[in-house]
Amino acid sequence: MRRILWEMGAPVAWREHVAALVRHHQVPFWALERPDLRQIAFRVSLLARNDDLVLLATADILGRICGDTEEVLENIALYREYCAEQRCLDAPRAFPSDHARFWFFRRPHRDPDWAAFDDTRCTVTVLSGLPGVGKDHWIAAHRPGLPVVSLDALRAEMGVAPTGDQRPVVAAAQERARAHLRAGESFVWNATNVSRQLRGQTIGLVADYRGRVEVAALEAAPDVLRARNRGRPAPVPDAVVDRLVRRWETPDPTEAHHVEWVATG
Repeated sequence: MRRILWEMGAPVAWREHVAALVRHHQVPFWALERPDLRQIAFRVSLLARNDDLVLLATADILGRICGDTEEVLENIALYREYCAEQRCLDAPRAFPSDHARFWFFRRPHRDPDWAAFDDTRCTVTVLSGLPGVGKDHWIAAHRPGLPVVSLDALRAEMGVAPTGDQRPVVAAAQERARAHLRAGESFVWNATNVSRQLRGQTIGLVADYRGRVEVAALEAAPDVLRARNRGRPAPVPDAVVDRLVRRWETPDPTEAHHVEWVATG
């Protein structure tokens, strides 16, 4: 769904609203059985709206022919009531601070209303974007003077092709990041980071060293992105770009202290 809407040129916020509803559309069916219900409900509220999710789930079940329709409708009604009680039905769930929200989604058994003490020592900007989106230009314009841990630079330094084994490159990047974190120095992590899992590795490392995490999610239209990539001194092979597009998950506010969606053309 995300890829289709991106290729159609849909606005980012609208696209992510739709993608969140599609991804979670069956949650209200079995909500009371989910141990992570509060975390899911809060996440949906930050990306879309739970009252929209309830409406979609209701339409979905009414369009089916099944024997447990009444039971599922009751579950959907209970989910709606739950979201209202948790203050996340028709608006984003509010947190005392960005830091409180960040740690709630890392440790979901925490009280979401607890104003967690902000003990961060530095700020790490984690970039996320497909090849050719303009990460280097964004860094020069918005984070001038900061040290940069760049996977592209390390690949060139170590002689590793984009299609080769990336584990040594990632290990070297993490070691350089640790050096900055131990010193309490702010820096930029420059990599594609298109999947939540990959970003999570870096974000987890920063959190362990009491760093503040800011994610800059850079995007460009498909034709613009591919034209830029072809114009690079060392273009990323189309097969690699296609694989990254298939794995692409847009960063969302549950992942970091601050997430900014940036259109680069």
